[in-house]
Amino acid sequence: MTFPPEPAVHRSAPHRSAAIISQGDELTLGQTLDTNSQWLAQQLLGLGIPPAEHVTLPDDRAAIADAFRRLARRIDLIICSGGLGPTADDLTRHALADAADDTLVEDANALDQIRAWFRSRGREMPELNQVQALRPTRGVSLENKHGTAPGLHVTLRVDGRVCDVYCLPGPPRELAPMWETIVAPALRPARTVRTLALHTIGAGESDIAAAMGDLMHRDAVPLVGTTASGGIVSVRIRYEGDEPAAHADALMARTRDAVRDRVGPYVFAEGPGPVGFKLAEAVVDSLRAHRQHVAVVESCTGGMLGSMLADVPGASDVYVGGWITYSNQMKQREVNVPASLFKESGGDTAPGAVSAHVALAMARGGLDRADVDHCLSITGVAGPAGGTSDKPVGTVWVALASRDDGTRVTSHARRFNMAGDRGSIREWASRSALAMLWHRLAGTDVKLLREVDRVDA
Repeated sequence: MTFPPEPAVHRSAPHRSAAIISQGDELTLGQTLDTNSQWLAQQLLGLGIPPAEHVTLPDDRAAIADAFRRLARRIDLIICSGGLGPTADDLTRHALADAADDTLVEDANALDQIRAWFRSRGREMPELNQVQALRPTRGVSLENKHGTAPGLHVTLRVDGRVCDVYCLPGPPRELAPMWETIVAPALRPARTVRTLALHTIGAGESDIAAAMGDLMHRDAVPLVGTTASGGIVSVRIRYEGDEPAAHADALMARTRDAVRDRVGPYVFAEGPGPVGFKLAEAVVDSLRAHRQHVAVVESCTGGMLGSMLADVPGASDVYVGGWITYSNQMKQREVNVPASLFKESGGDTAPGAVSAHVALAMARGGLDRADVDHCLSITGVAGPAGGTSDKPVGTVWVALASRDDGTRVTSHARRFNMAGDRGSIREWASRSALAMLWHRLAGTDVKLLREVDRVDA
């Protein structure tokens, strides 16, 4: 809801374009990652209002006001996040009034809401927070049920153009509800926009793009593109035009089916946006659908694989836990890896800790000890030291042991040559393990990115 406004200018024309402003010294200095802009851009595009510009500004009243005026000359809608707190460096409300050639007035309803928020927590409102009830005289305060900072809505007139400006609080837990309940319902998209992404694992971006072929022509409708991040290649499909929604949906479905025809074995999920989907989520969902459980045994990744699984809400339904067996002694003691596989016990002809033999023994030992359906294991050389001529830094063996029918155990190990620093190698190894399990659950068997050898047992 919004609080009762003073008389204001309201636009009736549709919103054809938008800009996003994020403000705060911590953003411009790189001390805080700006996730609000990414989230807002996805929301806008999903509504059919493509963002034309992202602006990040410091806590500078004149700079913020100048940005409002500059963007209002060519943009229909501005969404601003941050700068609505009670301290001296929270300048958004003042800058918005400057841009509107207006003054600030205290909004009695907004002040009551702020006081009620503090009372509900057994506190009196500090005097400092009273400034948060200020709004431009021709603006509207937007109720914040999750914090003390009311949002603001002002319709700017600059050089004969009309632009809606919505200022939202910076904390995502406050921004998202205000967007969903107040701002989004008030917007008026001008065109039909549809977005979809098919997320793939196991192939490189160039291989996926080559498979797409003519689907990626820049004059194709819908447009198809690819984005790679952390080994996941997302095939982005976007329609933007004046066709009715039903026709746009049909075009999107036809293109989605064409993409699946070409890279289907690598697709592990699809969704409305191109970013943010975790492979671990798909693995957990698939395990839950199969009513199966997994354990992990990790060496060079030091618990990263287990952490990726545990990060998924509800992972306890399918993930039972695991072992970090960094030393050879721990591998022997915790998951019964035979001492003869290590050079200190088996001699120079023993395969050593970084080998298919040890990876398989770790996975099978963990499968038995945890009494689960699947067990993943990882052993490798994460660097920067420890590499040899035959096992250079980046050499990683990942094994998967599974009970096919509840009793019969099958397993295989894959060798990967990972690139990058220690952190990158550990992350790639963990994600490759998840990819192996996901493909196993999906019934697909493909060679994975950076895979160079495979041993079945």
